[in-house]
Amino acid sequence: MIRTHKWKLLLSSLLILLPSFLGLIFWDSLPAQMATHWGIDGAADGWSSRAFAVIGIPLLLLLIHWVCVFFTVKDPKNQGQNRKVFGLVLWIIPVVSLFASGFLYAVATGKEFSPMILLHVVLGLLFVAIGNYLPKCKQNYTIGIKIKWTLENEENWNATHRFCGRIWVMGGLMLLLCVFLPEKVGILVSAAALVVLVASPVLYSWRYHKKQLREGTAVITPLPKNKTAVTAAIVITALILILVGLLMFTGSITVTPGETSFTIEASFSPDLTIAYDEIDAMEYREHDEVGSRTYGFASARLLTGSFHNNEFGDYTRYSYTGCDTCIVLTSDGKTLVLNAPDEDATKALFEELQIRLS
Repeated sequence: MIRTHKWKLLLSSLLILLPSFLGLIFWDSLPAQMATHWGIDGAADGWSSRAFAVIGIPLLLLLIHWVCVFFTVKDPKNQGQNRKVFGLVLWIIPVVSLFASGFLYAVATGKEFSPMILLHVVLGLLFVAIGNYLPKCKQNYTIGIKIKWTLENEENWNATHRFCGRIWVMGGLMLLLCVFLPEKVGILVSAAALVVLVASPVLYSWRYHKKQLREGTAVITPLPKNKTAVTAAIVITALILILVGLLMFTGSITVTPGETSFTIEASFSPDLTIAYDEIDAMEYREHDEVGSRTYGFASARLLTGSFHNNEFGDYTRYSYTGCDTCIVLTSDGKTLVLNAPDEDATKALFEELQIRLS
């Protein structure tokens, strides 16, 4: 199957990487830290390095693309699969890559776009496209509504996918219409629509199975041991664990004192520059109360962004979780808490800032 679609596979892979080529061309026009995550309120609450946003994200999508294609091809039941259905597998990730990277670049260069609008458009188009092709999808282990009742009975598979195709096309159109609703209303409508779109095919398949049992027409074909599915699950789980590990246990905070100001550069968060003459007070503490994160980045290694505690109220934090000591700065009535990877480095940073302030 790969030989039949080798040129499409090559083209789809190049389209996934196209944002990286464009990002390298306009590298100097992009900020060192780029917003890569937004909260439900539409405000950016996660940042990544320019290298990760430009190169890392497309490469990750390319890896996902090849994994999906590989296991789709290895599925023995896909040998006679509809060509258009397999073509859909080839083009979903490229579309996501172009939309996602285009949005990241637009925001990074100062354009104002609502992430919710992008989400509604992308999800809407995907559901319409997938829903259009689902009824053509033959029974297999990698594409479609792969649950017990559809995999054990071909009639159930066909009926469920016809039903799901209609529902997903209508649901996709509803998601597209959410673009014209007030943002909060659109979020609620789209969330409800997604629940329905995911749950309804499962419920329909179960009810169809019960109907077959009542009528005595159910022909159950026990599922064979599928080594491909097991391997796919292992590989996907490993990739997820690697990604979570990278986010949870990597990253750094670098504080660079200058002549008139100091700059904080942090992984997954925006840079921050503070002038010395704007600092009203500074103190060194052996311990502090973190409180709760309102938005920003939190992992097993770093805490960055906006936080709230009983002492400071709303405040900004750039700290390592493995270090209890910290530096508390007050500027224009606002509080900033920061530290270094360990106590000695934090104390040395405090003394350096003291010299700069004197």
